[in-house]
Amino acid sequence: MTAPSERPVKRPACPNFSSGPCAKRPGWSPAVLADALVGRSHRSGPGKKKLAEVIERTRELLAIPADYRIGIVPASDTGAVEMALWSMLGARGVDLLAWESFGTGWVSDVVKQLKLQDARVMEADYGLLPDLSRTDPDRDCVFTWNGTTSGVRVPDGDWIADDREGLTICDATSAAFAMHLPWRKLDVVTWSWQKVLGGEGAHGMLVLSPRAVERLESFAPDWPLPKIFRMTKGGALNEGIWKGETINTPSMLAVEDCLDALKWAAGIGGLDALVARSQSNLAAVEDWVAARDWIDFLASDPATRSSTSICLKLADACPLEGEARAGAPKAIAKRLEEEAVAFDINGYRDAPPGLRLWGGATVEPADMAAVLPWIDWAYGELS
Repeated sequence: MTAPSERPVKRPACPNFSSGPCAKRPGWSPAVLADALVGRSHRSGPGKKKLAEVIERTRELLAIPADYRIGIVPASDTGAVEMALWSMLGARGVDLLAWESFGTGWVSDVVKQLKLQDARVMEADYGLLPDLSRTDPDRDCVFTWNGTTSGVRVPDGDWIADDREGLTICDATSAAFAMHLPWRKLDVVTWSWQKVLGGEGAHGMLVLSPRAVERLESFAPDWPLPKIFRMTKGGALNEGIWKGETINTPSMLAVEDCLDALKWAAGIGGLDALVARSQSNLAAVEDWVAARDWIDFLASDPATRSSTSICLKLADACPLEGEARAGAPKAIAKRLEEEAVAFDINGYRDAPPGLRLWGGATVEPADMAAVLPWIDWAYGELS
């Protein structure tokens, strides 16, 4: 064990490093909600205008193609993914990629709940990616762009064929707004406001390519669909969903909060600025890890390291053993929470023992740099 480091003096201005809900944007206060359309129907003219503005600002910020539909849907990213799985799968075989808990959850839904017979599961352990070259462009493909609980992301979209016959269904909840997504490679994309935007929970975003729309209008699954999953009427796409006419009642406070985050993002330079902020957070952690022999990234390949959900593990050189080793990350997280310098940085419950620091765009790079000496100090306290 290394000698305990001195107790740091400098503290992060914001100690919120949770991977969801994530830190609010810098300078946020409840005052930004003053114009929220509370007490009014979301179906009123002003209500629809607010919801449409979220869609329009999202399209502009992320450079989503004009012929892609964007909708606000129930139940966060989970609801958005489930809508796609239950409404579109079954038309052809599907390849399911999983390398962490959320991807594994989608595998379970497809195999155990939908019970699709022609489903190929391609899995990898935490820290690794499956062999992406094994995916078949004639089949549908379900995958997470960024593994929130493993800190492992796909490096790019080059493995997705431009002339594919199947649909690509991408859970991008911890990638959207922090990573450049190749939209023409993706047919269904989902995320939630409470990740990179630092918004409030309960609402999901669902983006459909023209190919995904064609699937919805030409294919009806064998199973019944709950109301909140239905995206068509009489075999045609329900166009209202993609104009802000939500299936269920949204929180107009959450809508206002999302609008504030979108305006902030545009004001600091748009997507490129958001990506740069997240990359700066990852770079700070990379420099810190490189100078220490007791800690390492869970992602085994630097090209697959996430800049948002930055997942760390104890390195092989760490002298801790047995229960002390297994319990070290939780002990470090608890100690830093007691000091009020870092909240919610213990690894995900299903992941190998480790630490997880959210490095999305709402986290100030200065705060990321400030928290790292505190991790050193808490680790030294274990000796």
